[in-house]
Amino acid sequence: MQTLTYEFPADRPPTRRAHVGVVGSGDLEVLMTPADGAARVRVRTSVDGFDTVWRTVLERFFARHPVAASFELNDFGATPGVVTLRLRQAIEEGMA
Repeated sequence: MQTLTYEFPADRPPTRRAHVGVVGSGDLEVLMTPADGAARVRVRTSVDGFDTVWRTVLERFFARHPVAASFELNDFGATPGVVTLRLRQAIEEGMA
């Protein structure tokens, strides 16, 4: 089990908290809490050694979606596509 932390500039806080996905084989749970000034991301993953992949996926995502919130990602082998999907779902739920 590995824990990774990242921070990205962001200026659009969501209006409410969000919880999407589940911790299950090939899936990802995302918990989002509104915050100010940055996107702070903590990733707990069952797969070690993918730090560079996580950083690249998250950098791309937050460059397009500068949402100021705290994100907790609980991973059980999700692909980059699933990561992007779950983050988008969390933002859509939190911005509604």
